[in-house]
Amino acid sequence: MQNQLNFNRSIEKEMLTKNKKIVEVDLKKQETLKQSGEIPIHIAIIMDGNGRWAQKRSLPRVAGHREGVESVRDMVEVCGQLGVKYLTLYAFSTENWKRPKEEISMLMRLLMKALRDETDKLHRNNVRVRTIGDISKLPVEVQNELLDAIVKTQNNTGLNLLLALSYSGRWDIMQAVKKISSEIKRGALNEDSINEDLVTKYLSTQGIPDPDLLVRTSGEFRVSNFLLWQLAYSEIYITELNWPEFRRDELYRAITEYQKRERRFGLTSNQIKQKQNK
Repeated sequence: MQNQLNFNRSIEKEMLTKNKKIVEVDLKKQETLKQSGEIPIHIAIIMDGNGRWAQKRSLPRVAGHREGVESVRDMVEVCGQLGVKYLTLYAFSTENWKRPKEEISMLMRLLMKALRDETDKLHRNNVRVRTIGDISKLPVEVQNELLDAIVKTQNNTGLNLLLALSYSGRWDIMQAVKKISSEIKRGALNEDSINEDLVTKYLSTQGIPDPDLLVRTSGEFRVSNFLLWQLAYSEIYITELNWPEFRRDELYRAITEYQKRERRFGLTSNQIKQKQNK
């Protein structure tokens, strides 16, 4: 009995030492990343490939979605550690309502469970939860969990976690057009006042800077109706990894790639250099 106890303690000590080394190595990677260039203020992610991840392993699709939640946890944690201010996750698109009812029901239950399980931890870590999208279409119980998370974390000042739910870029622009049209009708605006800044103020991301970096998993080369207005000048990083496989080391690679790019916003390289030298 004593031998077994000693063995268990030895294993536990070994695991703690190993975990400590992993954390130390990870912190060094983060510090190197911070020293090597600019960390994106806003990262947006199209989380794709849960089903394909599960299919490759002969598992039900729900297994892929559950494992995908682990990737979400890791992204929230590491973005907070790196000092990213906004992380927008494309969690459920308007088009996803076309999926089989059983899968939609399962996804809603998984979302509700994740919110229940994670809200307190997010709050402790100073994360503010926000949503964009047509939330009224979600089941009432999901809306209630979302509202609880939003209210509980509303005064937090760390990472802003934006969950895009029942969202599409076209819907977002359409809602902005309707609101502007209504304002014109009641005389609060005139047509001459419509410009890019005005339209931006009427989008669901009002007050939030456009994404610096868009990450898309599963090797697909499309934006899938996500933040169509806001992605105008975002840098795009495509990875072959499916979302359940996407963890912090791949995000480090994405940010490293982002740091190598010259963000010109329509200017020439010489103009950028002149601005930097002023």
